[in-house]
Amino acid sequence: MEKLIVENEFGIRIDSYISNKKQVSRETAKRWIDKGNILVNSKNIKPSYKVQEGDIIEIQEEEVKEISLKAQEIPLEVLYQDDDIIIVNKPKGMVVHPANGNYDGTLVNAIMAICKDSLSGIGGEIRPGIVHRLDKDTSGCIIIAKNDKSHIELSNMLKNHEIEKTYIALVRGIVKENEATINMPIARSNTDRKKMSVKREGKEALTHFKVLERYINHNVTLLEVKIETGRTHQIRVHLAQIGYPVVGDEVYSNGKNEWGIHGQCLHAKSLKFKHPITGKDMYVEAKLPKYFEDILQKAKE
Repeated sequence: MEKLIVENEFGIRIDSYISNKKQVSRETAKRWIDKGNILVNSKNIKPSYKVQEGDIIEIQEEEVKEISLKAQEIPLEVLYQDDDIIIVNKPKGMVVHPANGNYDGTLVNAIMAICKDSLSGIGGEIRPGIVHRLDKDTSGCIIIAKNDKSHIELSNMLKNHEIEKTYIALVRGIVKENEATINMPIARSNTDRKKMSVKREGKEALTHFKVLERYINHNVTLLEVKIETGRTHQIRVHLAQIGYPVVGDEVYSNGKNEWGIHGQCLHAKSLKFKHPITGKDMYVEAKLPKYFEDILQKAKE
């Protein structure tokens, strides 16, 4: 167990303090606190606790577990790669990381085969390198950290809205506005724990969209969507809430699927950010998957 004594600092949240002192992500610090691995003056505290001069902080770090997942040679389009990060075009239908006993066929399995031992361990044994996620049936750009330093920097950039994420969505209905912003808090649904919903007590969620094309004969609209926050299912929840569910969304479109596709027409088109280590301006784009292009072609007819 490690002990820290707070000197010449006060009023800083304990999760931020631990993150800075131990060079771990703030989420990792929160996890330690929630598990009771961090005590202040021999007492459990909340992540929001603000440190005071003279506080004695005891830290019991989690044991580092070896990643027990197996690398799998799964075809994956690599959009960019260097010693610190890798950006890939995740296909629709692929889960980002293992869960519920499913340890095969995920993005993590595929990335492990590409990167070998070069992945950040901050995400834990089943989420190595994973900084952010995409839903299973959302395709497109996703960044993976290849070392802890880049992972921490990317996590901070996401928190500070310094990574511009642009999506393409095909929605049901003809959207009247050319551009609009949806500002509605999101929380987990009270009736179905697998779903999210707009709730007053939820976390802030901001979604901006603009119309790219209206296909009046087929009653669908193509949107460019940008998000400032990254809440679970954010785009899908917000667009369904204002009456324009994403085409093919089996969860938030009341089961309606006139196009007969499996999974939603939502694609993470591009990422714009500064490289977490070099500071270089980065822009990476992933082309639309074939099924999405085929639907747009039909919509134009």
